[in-house]
Amino acid sequence: MKIIERTIPESTVQTLVQSGINPLLARLYVARGVQSCEELDTGLGKLLPPSGLKGIQEAARVLADAIARQQRICIVADYDCDGATACAVGIRGLRMLGAQHVSYEVPDRITDGYGLSAPIARRVHAQGHELLLTVDNGIGSVDGVAQAKALGLTVVVTDHHLPGEQLPAPDAMVNPNQPGCTFESKSLAGVGVMFYVLLVLRAELRARGVFDAAHQPKLDTLLPLVALGTVADVVKLDANNRRLVAQGLQRIRKGHMPAGIRGLYEAAGKEYWQASTTDFGFALGPRINAAGRLADMTIGIECLLTDDYPKALELAHTLTRINRERQEMESGMRLQAFALSDELFEDGVLPPAAISVFDPDFHEGVVGIVASRVKDRLHRPTFVFAASQAEGKAHELKGSGRSIPGFHLRDALDLVAKRHPGVLLRFGGHAMAAGCTIAEEHFHTFEQGFAQVAQEWLDAKTLTRCVETDGPLDPAFRQAEVVEQLNLEVWGQGFAPPTFSEDVEVLSQRLVGEKHLKLQLRHRGDVVDGIWFGRTEPLPGWVHLAFRLDINEWRGERKVQFLVEGAEG
Repeated sequence: MKIIERTIPESTVQTLVQSGINPLLARLYVARGVQSCEELDTGLGKLLPPSGLKGIQEAARVLADAIARQQRICIVADYDCDGATACAVGIRGLRMLGAQHVSYEVPDRITDGYGLSAPIARRVHAQGHELLLTVDNGIGSVDGVAQAKALGLTVVVTDHHLPGEQLPAPDAMVNPNQPGCTFESKSLAGVGVMFYVLLVLRAELRARGVFDAAHQPKLDTLLPLVALGTVADVVKLDANNRRLVAQGLQRIRKGHMPAGIRGLYEAAGKEYWQASTTDFGFALGPRINAAGRLADMTIGIECLLTDDYPKALELAHTLTRINRERQEMESGMRLQAFALSDELFEDGVLPPAAISVFDPDFHEGVVGIVASRVKDRLHRPTFVFAASQAEGKAHELKGSGRSIPGFHLRDALDLVAKRHPGVLLRFGGHAMAAGCTIAEEHFHTFEQGFAQVAQEWLDAKTLTRCVETDGPLDPAFRQAEVVEQLNLEVWGQGFAPPTFSEDVEVLSQRLVGEKHLKLQLRHRGDVVDGIWFGRTEPLPGWVHLAFRLDINEWRGERKVQFLVEGAEG
């Protein structure tokens, strides 16, 4: 591991400080590329205008026509948290704007697979719907869209995934990553795309005289859902996404949120008035995702749709139980995946450039999380495969991959597909996360082809895990009040939470829970507690640590502790 301090131009820091920004926050912002106070303005008026989204006006016209005719609309969603929140935003928003017949369909991870397929299109048509609207999927659904159109359905695709070589042909398509789209933020989550569509739909309805500016539905009530889905999908938190997330957090902290989000906070034992992006990423998001992984995502969507708090709380507790089951299943799979990946190289030898593992006992709903754990452990692009549980598909393997900076996972799959025709039955995704389906007999061909691409694209520097930090921590900022202020900020993918680094003395160390290192450190002359989760090897007396700040509460006393991220020396 290598610890690298971020470059922090002092002149820019001083510019922010002179504008009234807290000195510590100013350094953190500048280190993450912020150049001016304007980028820190989280007001709704600073959101990028929807006009840059290709196809959004046409989508609004199609949806406005459907509302005028009171057509039956069916939303086809994805089975993750982004898809669930996008579905809830779509249903709530369309109903607010006058649609009276809106329902949804969620593909089953096992029997249907990802996205709008031809069978799902037939199912939607058989249920009597007239307009099919996708959220968080559709850009790769060439056959599904074609089937829906052949059945006479009007189709609107809203998505954010990267397109393949062939595009579908719906009546309207909104995706910042489709060819020809000039929208500046390519990192919108699926729920963000749906929110933008609703903004333009409302404007279209105003133009038609349905509403006026003084009397129109307040779509900003949907922002807590937009914030949750955006963080949970681990998209890059560029300035536009940070504004969406900040707006959602502000409303939640004031108690303005759907009953389901309040229920999830209670079920997770979290305080909503202290809502943070960490809550979204590690408490609420995983609970909703668990439904799509092991059960039925309709549980998650219904939790986000209901306005009945007792029902929302009951569903939130159900999601918590499912998530606990997911955690237990993941624990066993993780250990087995670690063992399988360790077999790929000998002690003292570097791991191969990419990792692919498969075990017949793996569950396809959890392979993505396990791939992330292996990737974190070995710092290698990783695919984990499980046998398909779909009827008649036992010979197929479902794989989920996670990548490291500098390695575009979907592009790598595309190259593997070109070099080994027929091996990849289906694939898609992003730079950092992707999925694919292969025949079990082709596993070793995929493994070798994937590793070959990684060996060609990655060098020793990229294959070395680096922890970027904000440098030394001034003891004046080692206070619980400062940590609380930092927790209120929007941190996440592409806008990393504050991490500091410097030499500290290790005064004592012991194992807790058999797998975590509890530390007592001397930092700038003061004794500070620390903990390194997942670390069992002892540290030397002096060490260069990378650490984040946390508040440890014990018997009413609140003390700052260091959460260790890595070490050198």
